[in-house]
Amino acid sequence: MTQSKNEKTGLEQAGETLFNFAVNREDIKLFIENLADETKCKAATVEYELQLLKIISTGWSLSFFLENDSQRDQLAEIFWKLVHDFSESLSATTGLMTGHDINYFQVLKSRLDEYVDVLTDQPEATEPAAVIGPAFARFCGDADDVYTIMTGSKMFIITVARVKEYLESIPFA
Repeated sequence: MTQSKNEKTGLEQAGETLFNFAVNREDIKLFIENLADETKCKAATVEYELQLLKIISTGWSLSFFLENDSQRDQLAEIFWKLVHDFSESLSATTGLMTGHDINYFQVLKSRLDEYVDVLTDQPEATEPAAVIGPAFARFCGDADDVYTIMTGSKMFIITVARVKEYLESIPFA
């Protein structure tokens, strides 16, 4: 029996599920609702950076948890292609609304590079979230804001844990 054009492979379904998780904003809304009043960072900036961090953490988790899996590259390619397509659409819409050209995918790529650099610069850190949180707070405007540090750390920890749980539930992982 041959697969029809509209049927998705298991990898395509997994990539789509991971993409949908990465761009889902429900948990981000909860983080913003629970952001301490004492934070010095603007809620809009924290919300924007949380979305970037969630997408980046999802993609990073694929590489990390599937390090020795033969299908890692293919799944990562599917995921990042969906992110790229989403980014192009978002960039076009934002450009029309604001009159400014914005390349959301380039923003994601740059932020990913910055997080990787921070992790690389602190190899002695035993927990990546301990490095990600302060970097997140810096991107939000105040590297010393403990509330924002904790928010970024929690988003990273929760995202990575949920991706790991999902990957462990699918047959190929």
